Amino acid sequence: MIAGTTQIPMKIFIPTPLRQYAGKQDAVEVQASTIAGALSELVSSHPDLKRHLYTDDGKLRAFVNIYLNDEDVRYLSEKEQTPVKNGDQLTIIPSIAGGNCIL
Repeated sequence: MIAGTTQIPMKIFIPTPLRQYAGKQDAVEVQASTIAGALSELVSSHPDLKRHLYTDDGKLRAFVNIYLNDEDVRYLSEKEQTPVKNGDQLTIIPSIAGGNCIL
């Protein structure tokens, strides 16, 4: 923890396809001061999630969307370094692609 920061309890909502890697839980409570800290706590508690959320070089995968409350983290000025406050929630939403077009 960085001096002067406070760890805030918050919930991270886990999408159905990833619940098998999070003990079949639909939400996990963590203590963190930033979005990055919350995600770090999540993968520390559930290491199998890491390969689904992060690339080998530690960046969030392109198809993983993280929302702080209703805000897409990619569009926040501080991105994953955004501080969290009491009552904040993170939601993980994987992008869905594919399908079959029949013409």
